[in-house]
Amino acid sequence: MEYCSPLWAGAAVSNLAWLHAVETKTFRIIGIFHNEAESLGLSRSQRRQTEGVARRLSERSDFVMFLFSLLSEKRAYLQATAVMEDVLCAKKEMVLLEEVPDLVRLVSKLDQHQFANFCRAVSIMVSELESSGDDNHTLLAQNEQLRQHAGPSPADLNQSTLLNIPGFVKRLCELATQKAPTSSNSLTFLQELEHLITWMEMAPLDTLLEEDGDTNDLVLQFEGQVRDALPQSMRTMHEVICKVEVLYVLIVLLTGKRRDQVHKLLSQFQLIPGLNDLFDELIWKESAQPHPLHNCDCNPEVALKIQFLRLLHSFSDHHENKYLLLNKEELSELSTIATSANIPESKALQDIDRLLVCRGEKGLLKKLIEVMKNESPSSAFRFWLARAVESFLRGATSFVDQMFLLNLGLLEHIVSCIIDNESCTRDILQSNFDLLGELMKFNVKAFRKFYKCVATEERFGMFMQQVNSSLVDSNMFIRCVALSLERFLGKLDNFEVFDVMTSCRLLTFMASIDNQLSFLTRLIGIVRVEILTQENVSCLNTSLVFLMLASRKGELPVYLNALREKEYAQNKPGYILGNFHSLLRFWQSHYLSKDKDSTSLENSSSICFEHWKETVELLLSPDRQASHSLFGYIDEAYIEMEDTDLPFHLTHDPTHAADDTNAVCGEKLF
Repeated sequence: MEYCSPLWAGAAVSNLAWLHAVETKTFRIIGIFHNEAESLGLSRSQRRQTEGVARRLSERSDFVMFLFSLLSEKRAYLQATAVMEDVLCAKKEMVLLEEVPDLVRLVSKLDQHQFANFCRAVSIMVSELESSGDDNHTLLAQNEQLRQHAGPSPADLNQSTLLNIPGFVKRLCELATQKAPTSSNSLTFLQELEHLITWMEMAPLDTLLEEDGDTNDLVLQFEGQVRDALPQSMRTMHEVICKVEVLYVLIVLLTGKRRDQVHKLLSQFQLIPGLNDLFDELIWKESAQPHPLHNCDCNPEVALKIQFLRLLHSFSDHHENKYLLLNKEELSELSTIATSANIPESKALQDIDRLLVCRGEKGLLKKLIEVMKNESPSSAFRFWLARAVESFLRGATSFVDQMFLLNLGLLEHIVSCIIDNESCTRDILQSNFDLLGELMKFNVKAFRKFYKCVATEERFGMFMQQVNSSLVDSNMFIRCVALSLERFLGKLDNFEVFDVMTSCRLLTFMASIDNQLSFLTRLIGIVRVEILTQENVSCLNTSLVFLMLASRKGELPVYLNALREKEYAQNKPGYILGNFHSLLRFWQSHYLSKDKDSTSLENSSSICFEHWKETVELLLSPDRQASHSLFGYIDEAYIEMEDTDLPFHLTHDPTHAADDTNAVCGEKLF
């Protein structure tokens, strides 16, 4: 499965005999400590045996349906959920929720705690199946899977089934915004857990598994002893784990094919105001407790906060409801910014329902930024904090949105993190660069703030060292600077633009054709068709941006000839341009069949997708005499046509463009 929560990934029942008992008579006691046992771990041989039992059980569809029927039983739903997680994770094919007998009635009978456990089970059933192996993460493999499996996937069908259950989304919202329980620290929890396991080892478990005698009475007696022995921190931990799954289900629904319907429901049930209240109850600072589980995904409290941030990211990303993350006063700030800049408010800002926005002194967005400023560079939350804030800016570039965040000092903080914290992980570095790019794109005031942050040669050099350390992480920022430079060059009659263009080292650096060619060569060399992923395909698109801008100025032959000279200088004739040719052919097969991805390219660059398409067609022209054709710069001896079997689906819908262009920092570049 694509999703199997880190909280119990690879976990098994605490005593292997319990899971084997499912195949005999005493199912009811299985899984009582399923979640708790994971902290202690099992030997590899025990895990293999347990997984084998789960696989055998997963092949029995009647058994899976039987587990569903137990979810509404007060004395069995916890055990049923625990076993169901193992069974569903082991199952090769996804179970369809529409096949569960009387599902609507079953869900209606669940109380809130049972419903939370139901979400634990269905969280596995709403995510796409994932084949093992790194190769299956490549875009090439994903596209092939899409072609082989036409029509809605089982995960899509299961999402639709859930959305058709009356009141399902409302109950999700209620659970998501319910007060988060505060558990004891991880060290206390593990000490209590060790004590509990010691007690379990002394319990008369073997007696329970005997076929003779009154098993039911023994089970009831054992369950009562278990509940008495179960420490408070463990019960609290269970509640936190359930909330993690509720948030995850919301995330999946928000990124599914019925996103607009889900957004409407989440707004109606006031998810965002509730999350804003919940945010104040979560402790975001790192604990002083030096425990190995701290700040790790396997810590339930850390996982809860990360899922919380992922939910905010999914909610804001490319959707007008992002303004619900503000309160009424902050919405008024946006209006003031628009008035001062003499630009109209965006339609999304005008239409937002003020009754559904955040309550209190601060909205969620401001709170996220305050937390981000206080987090240490190595915090597990920094990546998703940056992603959540960036999602507010993604889409058509909005000067008003950018200025709102710039006024909060966000740019200075991000630049400082990039320069002064060399030990941060690549994921965090990438999220910082991506956020900085969205914050500065086409915004002359942001570039002015930036060059004040890197006023000395030393600080600018340190910043560029980080840019060059990994172009996969910084390429979106590089793209932002290249696009902004092109916009500013057309507005040099504006004094503020002229001043920034002549003062900002970064813009001066990017204006150099030699520097652009250096970036272009490295970006093309980073990726190949067979290793393209959702994470590094941006390098290909940034390369295309450089060439589109060159083509617009009639300089495309200059760039292509320079690439050829670099090939020969490296004694690798045909290597750069031949690889780029293969990448562009894949680009056609990928983007011309995906309206969502093509719309994203258009919105993020302010370049009409038609121009992206035309530039690729020019570069792939078979006419060797054409100055814009890659073939004209590759010696025939080095032309490889091994990629002729790349599939083509040239069915792009020209009506894909988003309706709300927002109040942008400007018009389309071209």
